[in-house]
Amino acid sequence: MKAKKKIRKRFIEAEDVCRLRVINSAAISPNEKKIAYIMETVSEDKRKYFSHIHMADSATGNTNQFTFGEVSDRGLTWSPDGSQIAFVSTRNKKTAIYLMPSTGGGECKLYEAEGAFTSLNWTPDGRELVFAFRYSDSHAIKDEKKKKEEPLYRHITRLFYRLDGSGFLPQDRFHIWKVDTTNGRAKQLTKGKHDDMYPSVSPNGKHIVFVSNHQKDPDLESMRDDLFVMNIAGGKAKEVPTPAGPIGVPVFSPDSKKIAYIGHANPDDEWGVTNLHLWTVGLSGRPSARNLISKFDRQAYDQTIGDMGEGFDMGKPHWSPDGKRIYFSASDTGNTHLFYAPSAGGRPTRVTKKNGHVKSYSLAGKSKQVAAIISTLDTPGELQLLPAVYNGDAKAKTLTKVNKTLFTGISFPKIREIRFKAFDGTELQGWLVTPPNFNRKRKYPGILEIHGGPRAQYGFTFYHEMLYLASKGYVVFYTNPRGGGGRGETFAGTIFADWGGIDYMDCMAATDYLEKLPYVNEKRLGVTGGSYGGYMTNWIIGHTNRFQAAVTQRSVVDLKTFNGTSDVGFDLKREFAGFPWANPETYEKCSPLTYVKNIKTPLLIIHSEQDLRCSIEQAEQLFVTLKLMKKTVEFVRFPEEPHGLSRHGRPDRRIARLEWILKWFNRYLK
Repeated sequence: MKAKKKIRKRFIEAEDVCRLRVINSAAISPNEKKIAYIMETVSEDKRKYFSHIHMADSATGNTNQFTFGEVSDRGLTWSPDGSQIAFVSTRNKKTAIYLMPSTGGGECKLYEAEGAFTSLNWTPDGRELVFAFRYSDSHAIKDEKKKKEEPLYRHITRLFYRLDGSGFLPQDRFHIWKVDTTNGRAKQLTKGKHDDMYPSVSPNGKHIVFVSNHQKDPDLESMRDDLFVMNIAGGKAKEVPTPAGPIGVPVFSPDSKKIAYIGHANPDDEWGVTNLHLWTVGLSGRPSARNLISKFDRQAYDQTIGDMGEGFDMGKPHWSPDGKRIYFSASDTGNTHLFYAPSAGGRPTRVTKKNGHVKSYSLAGKSKQVAAIISTLDTPGELQLLPAVYNGDAKAKTLTKVNKTLFTGISFPKIREIRFKAFDGTELQGWLVTPPNFNRKRKYPGILEIHGGPRAQYGFTFYHEMLYLASKGYVVFYTNPRGGGGRGETFAGTIFADWGGIDYMDCMAATDYLEKLPYVNEKRLGVTGGSYGGYMTNWIIGHTNRFQAAVTQRSVVDLKTFNGTSDVGFDLKREFAGFPWANPETYEKCSPLTYVKNIKTPLLIIHSEQDLRCSIEQAEQLFVTLKLMKKTVEFVRFPEEPHGLSRHGRPDRRIARLEWILKWFNRYLK
């Protein structure tokens, strides 16, 4: 008998971001027998992403691909009888709503318009689809050549006039529409100068609920949303009384008498400190709005970040058929779990058992099973089926292994969760990644990674960047300092008006842990991070010389100019107790640019030229200042890319970014 030939495994490369298959959403059928899901791949030229619909059999686990070609499919939703699937797709640079038989094939275009579609909802009789839509500015231009030209000028009157990843916002606002599924005739139901979002249809087919902000200046009062209900046929919408605060993803109860939503009651909240929770309110405002999980000190949305998608998803709540339970996702100590809470209020019950990152979930029909896309430390996300009601003996069923072939040939670094102490004894959480073929007798260079946000969290999710750097011979440590998410309001609020305080000290505690490891060379340490993580990288090298190299990415440098150059910079007033002219001392104290003269660490600056969240002027200020001071600094700019280059930028540029980070650390740490 011949012995099996041993597969010679390789280490992870930067190019693997183009080889990974990523499942990003799923929708379970009304009878729970099938699950439609979207899987994303990268084009051969490494310049585009394509996303296609696949179908899984919940009993056998058999899967089939339903759509093909150079398309971008998204927004899956099943018809009430399970015979059709509606979805949004971009094909040949045009976006439309499509219908497809649930058996596959024969998809047809239902309604095409030049603009953005979101939140598809079937009416209970299956005759109409309700959705939110916003026209692009070029929709009225008939000449195709002129559509591609830049306008003669832009006349700006709004404070919030652009959005990172989207560019300049069109003049039109999102409004509620519906389309007849038999003939494709569409009708606009709402109008006005406010965005109408998150439409949902009542089970009795009589009403639509949606969210809109009707403050005098919604851009300045962005945390004061309003809840509205209107007749399915259209007409004047009626406001449902709710406490002042943000509102998202409303959904009707099975008897159509109540509405569940995600929100909170603090319109003056700092930047994401107050917990978003699960609320209910009566259709007419009676019973009045109530926080069902007031004692649950966690955020009811996904704060876990990785580099396999944009993240920060607010999952739509789901009522059980008897109306006794409501499902929602929440961030908890490095995890994003699925929970349900009694609709009468009370302690939530966790559905997902193991450590992981629930990126998307879907319930339907009798709600006996949940279809979920769950990422872990060793997979970007697989389709799983799990019991909807917690059962300690029940196991999740994994229906896909989309990267099995790729991963079979790779020798992975080892990752383990670490709990360590801050200077004041507070327990902090992190993940330590050691190289493949790790040898404890060797001395490895180390890299400290710092997350963005700041109200986000690293967690039990796949992170290609960390695995890549470890595979190149580094011990990588990524942690959750105070000021971040996943640990409750007190943990998140410790840095209010004091960025660079306790968060810096926690980063130094992580550095202490890293350099004391017997297999880490304490004289060969690097630090990097993006967005707020870039801010903290800048802050660290302005306050200590412990690191031999640093890479700051899409960073904040000067909080004063950030206020006016970021797409959402004006919102910083809630985080720093006022605008820069009213509170100049705090802005000055908390800006890394203030301490730039102290920097001695060789610094690589990476920034995207179309970053509207942290404008490239932040990077330009830092680069020019350091060059004038004759410091060691280099600047890498990525054309066309937005803030989220590392997560969903053009694939070849994502590769180049990783290679630049490695090149810099190799130069100074090896």
